Amino acid sequence: MVPAVGELGFGACLLEAMASALPVGSFSVYRTGSRPAIFLSGSRGMPDTTQECWRAYLSGPIRSDRTLREASAPQLRVCHITAPEVPAEHRAKVYEAHGVVERVSVVEEEPAACGDALFAVNFYRHTHQRPLSDAQLADFGVAGRLLMALTRKHIALIRVDVADAADELRARLLVCCPALTTQELNVCLRLLRGMTQEGIASDMGLALPTVKTYRNRAFGRLGIHFRSELFALMLPEREAGKGGGRSPACL
Repeated sequence: MVPAVGELGFGACLLEAMASALPVGSFSVYRTGSRPAIFLSGSRGMPDTTQECWRAYLSGPIRSDRTLREASAPQLRVCHITAPEVPAEHRAKVYEAHGVVERVSVVEEEPAACGDALFAVNFYRHTHQRPLSDAQLADFGVAGRLLMALTRKHIALIRVDVADAADELRARLLVCCPALTTQELNVCLRLLRGMTQEGIASDMGLALPTVKTYRNRAFGRLGIHFRSELFALMLPEREAGKGGGRSPACL
């Protein structure tokens, strides 16, 4: 797992390592609080519904979720919960809807600048898997600090790459359509990072309908209709094929 830190395959390696010791089928790494964000997620040996779970979580449960919080708990801690212990809305939308029955997490308080936020590395057991044993939970607790350190390091490294990539993608978008406004650019860049419109609204501090408006305006200027077309526009080969000229659909 250590050699994969900072590499695209880190998430898969992380889940593979955990699945060799725990009966888990999926994972997620996210931040709660005033600016929630999901950094990594995936599944192993089963359909990947982790992004659907995140969208369901953002649709309501996140606002009242206390399952990762404990009174007088240390800043870094391990949390374990089973589906029956999860509040009804959260359980129905995230757990029951996606076959999740148990979660084990290593959690750390985020800096004060992020408000009442938590950074969590989560692993999920699904209905077809056997329950986690006390010994497995104890082993996870021992590994928790290392898991958190490696994941934090990975996120820090890929953020540098994302920042560099964002500058390049911004430039490509403006080559395609110089008329794009700052907010339209910001929405497109987040779409290219794989963020949902709900996540973009939270990240930019905007209402969801406002994000949808910026998205539709940007797509209209670019002459596209789907996110897949936005990705296609950013391919270097396509840009070279256009000779660096402005998209004829740009308004």
